[in-house]
Amino acid sequence: MESSIQMNQGDTKWSIRHKVWNYIEEKNLARFPRPVHNRIPNFKGALEACGKVSLLEVFTKTAAVKARKTLLVPTPRLRTGLFNRIIPPKGATKQELRVCSTSQGIKDFSVPIGLDDKVQVDLVIVGSVAVSEKGYRIGKGEGFTDLEYALMACMGAVSESTTVVTIVHDCQVMDIPEELIESHDLTVDFILTPTRIIKTECKHPKPQGIIWSKLHTEVLKKIPILKTLRTLEQEAGKDVALKTTPAGADGTKKSKELKWQPDCYPKVELQCECLASEGDKCAAFERKFPKSPVTTVYLGDFPAGLHVSELKNRKLFLCESSGKGQSTRHSCCTSMTLAQSMLSPI
Repeated sequence: MESSIQMNQGDTKWSIRHKVWNYIEEKNLARFPRPVHNRIPNFKGALEACGKVSLLEVFTKTAAVKARKTLLVPTPRLRTGLFNRIIPPKGATKQELRVCSTSQGIKDFSVPIGLDDKVQVDLVIVGSVAVSEKGYRIGKGEGFTDLEYALMACMGAVSESTTVVTIVHDCQVMDIPEELIESHDLTVDFILTPTRIIKTECKHPKPQGIIWSKLHTEVLKKIPILKTLRTLEQEAGKDVALKTTPAGADGTKKSKELKWQPDCYPKVELQCECLASEGDKCAAFERKFPKSPVTTVYLGDFPAGLHVSELKNRKLFLCESSGKGQSTRHSCCTSMTLAQSMLSPI
């Protein structure tokens, strides 16, 4: 299938990322949170794509061996460790299992997994910004997925039999030049989209451990578990020398030459140079989609695990005070956005 996004000779990982982010916004393919820039995009049709996981042989085979699958989730940005193992309450209902998979459920129903824990991961599911039918993957540029897999390799949790799956919109499947894929980059075995299941037959080796020469000292300060692992490997006599090039001097930072030119609404023009920070990104988005004055609203007494779709079904509306004794009745869309920002992790 021909890619919807035009590739040019000399494209870099960052130019490909921006092409995908711009296209998803311009074609209004994105779902909350928006804008998708500097994120793994959430897209329309994601539920249909996710549903295809259960059709994979590795998933059904695992189900035949185990009465219940074990779910491991990475800690955000690896700040407090590597993984958490979800442990649902005994006899948990479907609704309770849904709660367990939320950010609050992870806090309430999980235990941390350390480097010395003995776990075997059969199936790894990752997000992507772009991916090729050959299995080459480009993430959002921070390297956490590659690090997570490399850490799993260090602790013996993954092997050659471990299957890696990514879930993307059809437009994110494109021809990625092989020369852009480096030794630390994670490749994928299956690509799931709303319309397709693609087996990549990728032969590019997956990371077998941390490549210390590709990391800066700043990374170790932000991710304590890496510092622990480096000490262990140093004691084992391994080469743990870090990258000497100053952070950003080797082109690892976002390029200031790349411009975000979203065209979701053609009459509105915006050029935002260098979305290098969350603040820049949000400011640019707010200039394009100006906010109306909003009064802080508290939504309480939600049942545990309530999905935003259920609020839509109930046609929930919010009322805001204008400060002049008047109130404005807002559409369901406004309350949905607010509720989703409260209930969904970013």
